[in-house]
Amino acid sequence: MAKGYWVAHVDVDDMETYKTYVAANAAPLAEYKARFLVRGGNQQVREGTARKRTVVLEFDSFDAAVACYDSLAYQSAKDIRDPVSTADMVIVQGYDG
Repeated sequence: MAKGYWVAHVDVDDMETYKTYVAANAAPLAEYKARFLVRGGNQQVREGTARKRTVVLEFDSFDAAVACYDSLAYQSAKDIRDPVSTADMVIVQGYDG
């Protein structure tokens, strides 16, 4: 079964409030067994444009990735993040070749 991934590009306007979001999203991410592959860090934009922060999470399946995002617990955490950041995020199914 192919894994599922969240790929997010984020600009954060208030890092202190964003840290509250990070604390709030820990429980749903653990519940759905998410693993951080990328969590900020140095990046070089080679084509197009990107936001300042990139985050990639891996889930055991695409369905788990979607269920985590749709969960009440994650949506409550997202409500903390939304006023202090701008994000582009996709949920994508991994290649199972």
